[in-house]
Amino acid sequence: MYKILFIALACFIIADCNNPDANGGTTGAEAVNEPPRIGFSIVNTYAHDTSFFTEGLEFHNNQLFESSGSGTAGDEKPAYPSAFGILNLKTGKVDRKAELNNHDYFGEGITFFDGKIYQLTWKNNIGFIYEANTFKKLHEFHYSGEGWALTHDSSRLIMSTGGSNLLFIDPKTLGDTLKVQSLIGVTDNNGPVSNINELEFIDGYVFANQWGTNYILKIDPNSGKVVGKLDLSPLAEEASKKFANSKEMNGIAYHPDTKTIYVTGKCWPTVYEIKLN
Repeated sequence: MYKILFIALACFIIADCNNPDANGGTTGAEAVNEPPRIGFSIVNTYAHDTSFFTEGLEFHNNQLFESSGSGTAGDEKPAYPSAFGILNLKTGKVDRKAELNNHDYFGEGITFFDGKIYQLTWKNNIGFIYEANTFKKLHEFHYSGEGWALTHDSSRLIMSTGGSNLLFIDPKTLGDTLKVQSLIGVTDNNGPVSNINELEFIDGYVFANQWGTNYILKIDPNSGKVVGKLDLSPLAEEASKKFANSKEMNGIAYHPDTKTIYVTGKCWPTVYEIKLN
């Protein structure tokens, strides 16, 4: 999937947020030290539906929810569903709870917040809100640019749009048009970090897949700095060996009871439950 960020927030604002010189630049140790590597161990493995082009992964009420993108955006038959539902970790199959018209929408990330499910679409500039228990569609909202991923902290939705920014949204003010409360640029020792994708909020930090890589980045949401880096290349390589059509790593879900993280990828045959070292 090739995604092009064209978010219509004022370009000069985004450019300024992503410019390391905007606040005087970085010098000394900050300019040379790479984010520390985070180790992990595999706790368990589970089956995963290889027909799901994973765009979002999240636990809710002790159930693992997954969203998928259609895989095509033209007139050809979509290769994958634009849907979300409950992933059965024994069978790998997804019990679909909501499904979009694949020819019209490319489904993206989801998150549960305050009794509702929020879902993004890629290039349609439209998001959908559902009732969390019945999956009834309640409302839709509009935004400029691309929608990639969602998570939330205790009071705000956090959105990625494919670039190097995190957008913070107050869901109480979410009307027909998405209103960005604040925006922060993600940076590491080399400057702005692009292709911020699937998100998960864990113990005060935003964990993000970096699209096109096998990295999960640990991001300080107050500064935007990458404070840790998790390399899941061994899992991506194993997934490709098991299923040749496995695609990019994508999907992070934190289980608060076990303190473990579930990760997978688009069309991977496996969900990995891992524990950070």
